Amino acid sequence: MDIHPTAAFSLRVELDRTHPSGVHIGPDSYVAFGSVILTHDMTRGIYADTRIGARCFIGAHSILMPGVTVGDGSIVGAGSVVTRSVPPGSIVVGNPARVVRSGIKTYRFGCLWDWETLSEGRMTQST
Repeated sequence: MDIHPTAAFSLRVELDRTHPSGVHIGPDSYVAFGSVILTHDMTRGIYADTRIGARCFIGAHSILMPGVTVGDGSIVGAGSVVTRSVPPGSIVVGNPARVVRSGIKTYRFGCLWDWETLSEGRMTQST
C-alpha cells in the first residue's frame, strides 16, 4: 500500500488486502469510518489501482470501486458508491456517485476552504 504518512483514518476502514499494492492515498486526506476501498473484483477478474488524491475527504460508509481515482481536493459524501473517477475539486454523492458541486477548494483532511461562508447560508449553487 502507498499511504502518505499525513493521511488519517477513522475506525473500521476496510482497505483491500487481496491486492494491497493497488491502494494509494495522498497527503492530508481523511477516510471516515466504515469506508471500503477496493482494488479487485473477483467476478470480473479486475485488479486495478484505486487512488485518493491530496486533501480529500471520504465520507462514512462510502465504497470506492476498483480503478477509480478521487482527484485532489475532492469530497465523497457519506454512503456514496464511487464507480467512476472523481474530478479534482469536486463533491460527489449518491449511488452511483455523481458530481453535485465542482470548483471547490479544500485544505487538510478535505475540509472546505470556505466552510464558514457555507454554514452561514450564503452558499450559491452553480448550475
